[in-house]
Amino acid sequence: MLYYLFEYLDKTLNIPGTGVFQYITFRSALAVILSLMISTIFGKRIIGFLRNQQVGETVRELGLAGQNEKAGTPTMGGLIIIIATLIPVFLFTKLNNIYIILLIVTTLWMGTIGFVDDYIKIFKKDKQGLKGIFKVIGQIGLGLIVGSVLYLHPGVTLRNETNKTITINQKENVIAPMAAEEKSTATTIPFFKNNEFDYAELLAWTGEGYENWAWLVFIPIVIFIITAVSNGANLTDGIDGLAAGTSAISVVALGIFTFVSGNIIFSSYLNIMYIPNSGEMTVFIAAFAGALVGFLWYNSYPATVFMGDTGSLTIGGVIAVLAISVRKELLIPLLCGIFLVENFSVVLQVSYFKYTKKRFGEGRRIFLMSPLHHHYQKKGYHESKIVTRFWIVGIILAILSIVTLKLR
Repeated sequence: MLYYLFEYLDKTLNIPGTGVFQYITFRSALAVILSLMISTIFGKRIIGFLRNQQVGETVRELGLAGQNEKAGTPTMGGLIIIIATLIPVFLFTKLNNIYIILLIVTTLWMGTIGFVDDYIKIFKKDKQGLKGIFKVIGQIGLGLIVGSVLYLHPGVTLRNETNKTITINQKENVIAPMAAEEKSTATTIPFFKNNEFDYAELLAWTGEGYENWAWLVFIPIVIFIITAVSNGANLTDGIDGLAAGTSAISVVALGIFTFVSGNIIFSSYLNIMYIPNSGEMTVFIAAFAGALVGFLWYNSYPATVFMGDTGSLTIGGVIAVLAISVRKELLIPLLCGIFLVENFSVVLQVSYFKYTKKRFGEGRRIFLMSPLHHHYQKKGYHESKIVTRFWIVGIILAILSIVTLKLR
């Protein structure tokens, strides 16, 4: 909203200094400062409200050290993240930008699913929360919306360099690179020199006109990514500060991708896709990262609030949509490697247990407990040590992801 006010003051009234709001970097700085202030200052009031409403965590008996002390700690702290993100976004972004609209919808959509899940657990005294099938339906619904909008909306384009013959004089023609905006389902394959891949090419075997059916591949991929990443973030939210910290690291890395991909100069220098209007997502990312870091003020060990599914599902959904929008979804296994390993540890544990039970008559386990962070707790590592080491791994993965901009 303030963006439009300052745009009016600059272009209509010509007030000196108001043009600074046109810069993404300036608005991103304001967004991160405001989100930090909201999450740290008003977060305490939200926690107090949750405590007064007896919105306390019911901890399952897992036989983990310090577990019982966490019983009764306020949950649904994801509301802090959502509020601290959306207020700066409404103030400092171009609200008519399709990417910003998608991210706002994602935040509210996944936040609502998580809120309902937490509500059922706490007030309905049902430890299972929202049935898994309804969570999946909600994630698929969001995937359909995001995939359809990215595929159909005229504001979602890529600009590729094409060669065009131009006449210098009557005797001399040269071939010069010209930029052309176009609809595309292309994405980026990391670590490859010619790293653009169009999902439509998976249908090339169907014959001429296969590009018109690219949505049959693109939309299911979007649904899968949103579902997988949101569930991965949900599983990672198991000990104090783990999900918020690792997510903040991944989000900052995505902020670098959105900034360079949305800037025609940087994208040309780095020889990457230029995605018009995508740079605006940097402001959203700044607000989101600030909210996550501010939330850590209260969620670091020993936590005075848990994010609950309200926060974890929102975090996963937002990260997935950001990666897809900036065409870096194939980097998710590297960038969000913590989520992947946490998810994979559960799949391995369950699969191996079922296999050994069927073959040997008794279920056996690969890990002492899954997800993976609980395995290290069972081995006697303190929560703070586990979280710090996971953060370090997350930073390494984020750096490797950023390096792919040039390392091919």
